[in-house]
Amino acid sequence: MSLATVFKRNSLLDERSTWITSVVLIVGMLAVVVLHALPPDHAWHLNDSVVSLLGKYLTYMLLALAVDLIWGYLGILSLGHGAFFALGGYAMGLYLTAQQAPLAPWQAVMAHFPVAALAVVLAPGLLALVFGWLAFRSRVTGVYFSIITQALTFALMLAFNRNEMGMGGSTGLTRFDELLGFSLSSEGMTVALFVASGVAVLLAFWGCKAITRSRLGRVCMATRDAEARVRFIGYRVEHVKLAVFVLSAMIAGIAGALYVPQVGIINPSTFAPLFSIEVVVWVALGGRATLYGALLGALVVNYLKTVLTGVMPDAWLFLLGGLFVVVTMFLPQGVAGLMAHLRRRREVTA
Repeated sequence: MSLATVFKRNSLLDERSTWITSVVLIVGMLAVVVLHALPPDHAWHLNDSVVSLLGKYLTYMLLALAVDLIWGYLGILSLGHGAFFALGGYAMGLYLTAQQAPLAPWQAVMAHFPVAALAVVLAPGLLALVFGWLAFRSRVTGVYFSIITQALTFALMLAFNRNEMGMGGSTGLTRFDELLGFSLSSEGMTVALFVASGVAVLLAFWGCKAITRSRLGRVCMATRDAEARVRFIGYRVEHVKLAVFVLSAMIAGIAGALYVPQVGIINPSTFAPLFSIEVVVWVALGGRATLYGALLGALVVNYLKTVLTGVMPDAWLFLLGGLFVVVTMFLPQGVAGLMAHLRRRREVTA
């Protein structure tokens, strides 16, 4: 089989997977809205708590997309993306808190939604810009980069635990009542937040897919596979890494902002390194460098977490670790890679 034929087949498969993922997301959102609209006594009715739970899953899927963009296509394993997620969440949490009680003078500007919305992307984006510029210009790569990102999120967790930060200390920010003048406890707001999360996932998926198909995406994959050669032909690899890293952090911040009003709390535990490691497990299980694999992995792992923490709460972390080991040893390309392998075997057989 010629190289041109292989490239054409991979492009067709990528196009098909993009459309299938988009259709599944849209149909899934419509199904949830329709089932929620059914009478409460109907057997298939979805109540507010289920819709909020599904909305939380969507924010995790958005976060998984952000990690897959830099890990799968750029080869940068970040163990600190929970920090960007939490910063976006705290920005939204300050705005929600300001709707019911005055903030400290230096935080008062967050009472305005446009300012809060801007902070949702600027706070994680600026942190990623400064951190990434220092790391990439020093050519910190591989496990060393993973370690310092983990140290970053741990340091932020310790900082936000302090009451002097004005972020609620170890308790965090909670007891939110309204968003844009609408009660967060109303059925309409629950569905609206779910739909907003779904639309954000869909737009981010299309945006990330467009990037990976562009010249920038090809340079990212070349950098992942042979960074020295990319430098040799004249590309400023550190600029490519920094641009994609900042974009990924902004997507994570948006995910955190959508997470907070649906869950009702944001606290320093979101900065915990364990959470960032869990996100990596989602992407690894689903299959990195596919985007739709990251969505699938986030959904599956968090659904299992919801079910199993109720049945065997003490064993969940052991199961998560075992799942990661199994995927690493037997499914290095994740579920998406397994599906692609089975599809190729079927084509060869046919």
